[in-house]
Amino acid sequence: QVQLVESGGGLVQPGGSLRLSCAASGFPFSSYTMRWSRQSPGKGRELVARISSRSDTTNYADSVKGRFTIYRDNAKNSLYLQMNSLKPEETAVYFCARQGWGYVDYGQGTQVTVSS
Repeated sequence: QVQLVESGGGLVQPGGSLRLSCAASGFPFSSYTMRWSRQSPGKGRELVARISSRSDTTNYADSVKGRFTIYRDNAKNSLYLQMNSLKPEETAVYFCARQGWGYVDYGQGTQVTVSS
């Protein structure tokens, strides 16, 4: 059974930083491209960042380039998202996801609120 459990969300002031973590289990983590996505109230889910199975390729949404970093530790079956210089409009539920062949499996998400 695929499990993706996010943690690390919370309340942060504008300009602040957070690191999100995702603990994966139930599948061969090191074989899959992984993603972070987010969804704000009233908006669709947005791809934030993606990392290949061996970390040799990363992709970012234009809006987060230079501020967010996605990385993984295959030995620990864990995915991370370091977020710096956060903006109020980035308040959202952030989801860890496994990218399969023609499908995506999401975790339950962790709330990130950027507010003073």
